[in-house]
Amino acid sequence: MRKAMPVLLLSTALLAGCAVGPDYRAPALDLPEQWPDHVLLGDEARADWQQWWRQFEDPHLDALVARAVDDNLELRLQLARIQEARARLGLARAEQLPSVNAQAEASRERTPGTLSPFGESTDNTFSLAGVLDYELDLWGRLAREREAAEAQLEQSAFAHDAVRLNVIADVVATYFDLRSAQRQLRITEATAESREETFRLEQLRFDVGESDELALRQAQSELESTLAQLPSQRERVRVLEGALGLLVGMTPAELMAELDYGDTRLEAIALPDGVPAVLPSALLARRPDIRSAEAGLIAANAGIGVAEASRLPRFNLGGLLGTAAGDAGDLFTSAAGTWGLSATVMGPLFDFGRSASRIDTAEALAEQAEIQYRATVAQAFNEVRNALVTYETSGERVEATRHQVAAFERTLELAEVRYREGFVGFIELLDAQRALLAAELALSEAMRDRLTATATLFKALGGGWQVDG
Repeated sequence: MRKAMPVLLLSTALLAGCAVGPDYRAPALDLPEQWPDHVLLGDEARADWQQWWRQFEDPHLDALVARAVDDNLELRLQLARIQEARARLGLARAEQLPSVNAQAEASRERTPGTLSPFGESTDNTFSLAGVLDYELDLWGRLAREREAAEAQLEQSAFAHDAVRLNVIADVVATYFDLRSAQRQLRITEATAESREETFRLEQLRFDVGESDELALRQAQSELESTLAQLPSQRERVRVLEGALGLLVGMTPAELMAELDYGDTRLEAIALPDGVPAVLPSALLARRPDIRSAEAGLIAANAGIGVAEASRLPRFNLGGLLGTAAGDAGDLFTSAAGTWGLSATVMGPLFDFGRSASRIDTAEALAEQAEIQYRATVAQAFNEVRNALVTYETSGERVEATRHQVAAFERTLELAEVRYREGFVGFIELLDAQRALLAAELALSEAMRDRLTATATLFKALGGGWQVDG
């Protein structure tokens, strides 16, 4: 028996390395070899690719992003989920190791004389022992559980990276929206001042008989129309200030106070020359949402092995080493020593389909995870495609709108000269003023969209996240 024990232990150790269930293989994907030809990306990757928002060279934006990374509630929730996944992984690792427990017992028992030929007796029993319990992982169930826990930890970590990237992109986009709204408010306020001056001059012309009441009322109407735009523009600025404050994790008290995000103007924000060149195949490694989806697929695949191993017998080894005596003073003496070894094999015989249903469930979950992974990859490439198109067209829109503003500025200059000389009526002057205001507001939106398109492209290509070395 003693000679057979080492052979038995060696055999079970070898069997423990045979894990049932499918090993993970990455799904085959039909990926493009290059991005569309009509969009050219930068040839050199930037050293600060991870902190892509710094390319806009705005210290106020940098400070807001830094605060969002530290205080945003969604990110803090993701960090808590990472801690949960790390704890589950620790449990899965511990399950593969033996458990050692201490057991102490003291009892006093009276045996009646009717049950003993020696008459009535009262006995004391004291014992102290260490108990060892170890499950031999014959079929790799514990190994698969650990594999799943490791994948779930990676899934949580990549999900945190994805949320972090989304939060930063939302902060950047909302910041650009705010700066654009502030610029539009300044343009409208300046236009209101100009039209107030126009109305004052028309009032003087009307008073001395050089203008009729129609021109006076038209000037007043344009002034009132401009003033009517101001409340909604001020409201938009305040709403965007609050939205930005919520993204960066401001407290309710801070949100209710006067918000100040610095004095940066939209036109002062630097526009990056380009973005780092990233091959389409590298997108799978750069996008945290793709990596998170793949980690979920790995965990689901390992779940199949766990389910398959659960229908097979489990082999447990047990051991006990301690001391027991009828008198506490006799504990730890040579005569009081006690030990024991045990081996237990236990497995299902008839479970009426429970094990098969667990396997079917695990396989269905793995299939769902693969579909989710493929959908995430397809969505990511579509986001890159859209971001590339928007990145290109937004630049064209800015240039076209700038030319439009320049043309309307010149038109207004000529209209003012010809109006003073009496060659055109007041209607033509108002039309030129109205067209210039609309073009300036449109330019503000185009500049914002250009900056946002750049940030969106950074995000789509996996900016703000890098593989740990």
